[in-house]
Amino acid sequence: MAPHTLRPARPDDLPAIVGLIRELAEFEHLSHLVSVTSQTLQPHLFGPRPAAEALVAEVDAQVVGFALTFTNFSTFLGVPGLYLEDLYVQPAYRGCGIGRAMLEHLAAVAVERGCGRFEWSVLDWNRHAIGFYEKMGADVLPDWRICRVTGPALQALGARAGRAATKSG
Repeated sequence: MAPHTLRPARPDDLPAIVGLIRELAEFEHLSHLVSVTSQTLQPHLFGPRPAAEALVAEVDAQVVGFALTFTNFSTFLGVPGLYLEDLYVQPAYRGCGIGRAMLEHLAAVAVERGCGRFEWSVLDWNRHAIGFYEKMGADVLPDWRICRVTGPALQALGARAGRAATKSG
């Protein structure tokens, strides 16, 4: 295990976190989708009503990994859950126990907060990550698919709500 420190992110970590997000996107072959900047992320992590929170991993005072989470809710359980949007550790620090430590830390946070679930998604081609998560005790749910509406499709779908309200009123 690499000597590392886990701690909540601070505003001065934003450039490092954005850099790690860009590295993650490159690894996932999704760089073309990245538009985040320190300025756009700041209010969502550190503003008056944060939408998410981040945990960082440091080695020798350098941020080498991050995990970004937010609260979701299970209607079946009737309690909140903790959703892990992204976890990334730089390649040079993988296999040193940092990812495991971050998952264990976040699981403890979920338990402390009374969450009924701690969950995340994984790309189906990332067999290494899938095996790692299964060893950690995670169930990879084969029957579920993520549905996403973004960009112009989101704008169009949202615009339909205004038209439907006008017709029914």
